[in-house]
Amino acid sequence: MNKGINRFSKIITNDKSQGASQAMLYALKLKQQDMSKAQIAIGSNWFEGNPCNNHLNKLSKIVKYSINKQNLIGFRFNTIGVSDGITNGTKGMLYSLPSREIIADSYETMNIAHSYDGNIAIPGCDKNLPGCLMGMIRINRPSLMIYGGSIQPGTHKGCKIDIIDAFQSYGKYKSGQIDDKERDEIVKKACPGSGSCGGMYTANTMASAIESMGMMMPYSSTNPALSDEKINECNNIGPVINNLIVNNIKPSDIITKQSIVNGIITAISLGGSTNLVIHMLAIAHTANIELSLNDFNEIGEKVPVIANLKPHGKYLMNDLHKIGGLPLVQKLLISKNLLNGNCLTITGKTLNDNVKNVDLSLLNNQNIINFEKPLKTNSHIKIIYGNLCPDGAVAKISGHEGDFFKGPAVVFESEKDFMEGLTNNMIKKGHVIVIRNQGPKGGPGMPEMLKPTSSIVGYGLNGKVAFITDGRFSGGSHGLIVGHVSPEAYCGGPIGRIENDQIITLDIKNKTCTVDNLSLPFTIKKIKNEKQIYKTDTLHNNTYLKKYRKLVGPSDKGCVTF
Repeated sequence: MNKGINRFSKIITNDKSQGASQAMLYALKLKQQDMSKAQIAIGSNWFEGNPCNNHLNKLSKIVKYSINKQNLIGFRFNTIGVSDGITNGTKGMLYSLPSREIIADSYETMNIAHSYDGNIAIPGCDKNLPGCLMGMIRINRPSLMIYGGSIQPGTHKGCKIDIIDAFQSYGKYKSGQIDDKERDEIVKKACPGSGSCGGMYTANTMASAIESMGMMMPYSSTNPALSDEKINECNNIGPVINNLIVNNIKPSDIITKQSIVNGIITAISLGGSTNLVIHMLAIAHTANIELSLNDFNEIGEKVPVIANLKPHGKYLMNDLHKIGGLPLVQKLLISKNLLNGNCLTITGKTLNDNVKNVDLSLLNNQNIINFEKPLKTNSHIKIIYGNLCPDGAVAKISGHEGDFFKGPAVVFESEKDFMEGLTNNMIKKGHVIVIRNQGPKGGPGMPEMLKPTSSIVGYGLNGKVAFITDGRFSGGSHGLIVGHVSPEAYCGGPIGRIENDQIITLDIKNKTCTVDNLSLPFTIKKIKNEKQIYKTDTLHNNTYLKKYRKLVGPSDKGCVTF
């Protein structure tokens, strides 16, 4: 038995004055000898209503068995999740980003309230991953993460499809490219089972970043959901958490400025989601590590996009798994002096040690990873400024759309208004679409605009229009898109002053977004008096969203609530 590793649980189990606490544990069938064992919280985001999450209870059960074999005590618990795929385009999407804070709060609460000695998190969908990690950082006890894994692709007419094909099917149906029968077939085939959405969308982006930050086992981000590899990962996790407990290796020992940079570099190289920006800002803030929007530009200048993955490419996470998984990418990036291989990981070894036996010849004769012929020579994520976004905005430029766009604005106050405008042919080639009042306070909750971007693609307008919002974009969104505009309209940002037909210029090379004849200066008081661009708090009386609106910070600071 490992002695002295019950650093926190002994407060409950060894103090004679805590007899009532111990009685509760005996009710759980613990024995006398168990009172000196370390207790590990096994938190998952399991719930039945989402394929990204509906299998996580199976993984947590395997993890508990592995932990108990190490003479440790594992206790499982659940926290919430929100399905981005299900809620996109509905009021439910308002709760997606706020769920990150609830998840972090619940991990902190469960671990500290019950004096657990360590923690294992098993997330599935997008906000699960940063939420769990932020909770781990706050707790700062030996911890690790096991990614629930991505979904297998669906098949339609002999081609692989996924959730984004389902989103885009509506636009294709409305524009006459497919009939309703084919639209229905695509919807039914796109998601064949459990696992997170298959492309380099937000869940897979954050999983890849967190593995490169050292908080996951090698291959965890690319092992598919319920695959033999994922089951083996869970079966073998006991010795890993035991080593962390024995040596008291904590998140603060692993998560440093350099490991965060490693995570950002990995995600950029794979063509990851723009949500990377707000989540990494929030993670760094939680860890008291300095990180700003400008760091993403500085880091991104030297990092090429080397992965041919959806949404900008052809392949899915499952395909990357088949050729060698994320460690193959990590070793390649280390060999090109992009990743720092000296950072500590949860294995107790460095990133260099973890990938030393990876064979780079696996990169031969495949079309997924290509460093010599990248999709872009530098980052697809650009931080831009201008009179529209004085505190910054985040652009996602895959390279297909060009790097300059100038056109008249067509302004909408909601996603619903936009969809009606698209259906009524209000949007034409050359337009710059603006959807405002979608920020962290204005939404509230900074909803994703995947339904609009998917509809634009479905209508055949991709590359022919630009799209600007103070909301967010899904990792599945692509096109000439700019989000996270700060300050947001709700807080008096210039985006609230734009009128239809004003000329907006996007200059990606110079990282600027400007509006001709923008009415300035603006004031929050003046914006509040213009009801057509202001949402009152009465819309969300007596709900969590009202509390979130009061607490949440701006997108350029990561939308943190403290």
